[in-house]
Amino acid sequence: MAKSWNAESLAMPSVARLSPYQPGRLSEAGMIMLASNENPRGPSPAALEAAKQAATTLHRYPDGGASALRALLAEQLSVSEDQLTFGNGSNDVLDLLACVFLGPGRSAVFSEHAFAVYPIATQSAGGNAKVVAAKEYGHDLSAMAAASEDRAVSLMFVANPNNPTGHWLAAEDIEALLESVPSRVIVVVDEAYFEYAENQAAYGSALPLLARYPNLVVTRSFSKFHGLAALRLGYAVSHPQVANLLNRVRHPFNVNAIAQAAGVASLQDVGYLQACVAENADQRERLATRLAALGYVTMPSAANFLCVHMGDAAAANDWLLSQRIAVRPVANYGLPEWLRITIGTPEENEALLLALEHWQ
Repeated sequence: MAKSWNAESLAMPSVARLSPYQPGRLSEAGMIMLASNENPRGPSPAALEAAKQAATTLHRYPDGGASALRALLAEQLSVSEDQLTFGNGSNDVLDLLACVFLGPGRSAVFSEHAFAVYPIATQSAGGNAKVVAAKEYGHDLSAMAAASEDRAVSLMFVANPNNPTGHWLAAEDIEALLESVPSRVIVVVDEAYFEYAENQAAYGSALPLLARYPNLVVTRSFSKFHGLAALRLGYAVSHPQVANLLNRVRHPFNVNAIAQAAGVASLQDVGYLQACVAENADQRERLATRLAALGYVTMPSAANFLCVHMGDAAAANDWLLSQRIAVRPVANYGLPEWLRITIGTPEENEALLLALEHWQ
């Protein structure tokens, strides 16, 4: 008779307590996909062509240092190349940060209703999570700064704009936070949606603050704005000493050749990207206005999605699925009465509104 065996009893307790990340619904033929904050227009034609060309050399390892991508991005961001760390999506970079700066006896601070990967990265590294209550669904930066006074805190995650609520912060608020937080705490400002926020009043990227705060790290993604979600490409900008530590634990060849080539081409296709941002801003405003006319409350958003109060969100989600429209329930973020809805194309947004009219 086989002995009883339990893998969880062998794992680190912090890992055994974790729940797996819940991804958005996978794409299906005929389904309108408004669940995962993807760019509904997809990648630029130049990025697609570059990806096709890169696919002809799949038998070769990729450039482990992402040299071409590194040089172009450093030039565009006006930073040095040794400030950049690339990852298999920005989630990979968040894991690298947790690996370097967390562990048993160390803690990470982040907000209630913030990105679900923060607790996963924290606990998988053996760290403890200090979750600060949200303020009107957004970050309470004063409370987060106060929480960082705990000597065990070594890392802080701040999403700007925040996923899944869409709230955003001004540059002066981030600077005030950095002034308040001890320099022993690495402050990670997650700007996965920053391109969509740049035309919002009061929004401010943390990137210009890097020169004055060596404990600041800014993370960004090619998955949303650039439409390269399937290729998994993200990066961090930090002090060179921090980047050096991250690159010590970064796996070799963690960014594939197709992602690197498509990333370079996408960064250069400025006109296409500007058109995507303009359409998103227009459709975000129109969708919020139309939803309000139907009686729905939406959170203010600087991203490519809206968080919408539905009351019975589970029933609303089931109805939309029956109409072949996929959105994102966010009960696992502590928001059981809300749905997160990606801004789609004008046609997709009209289909969503029509479905909600009939559900009422």
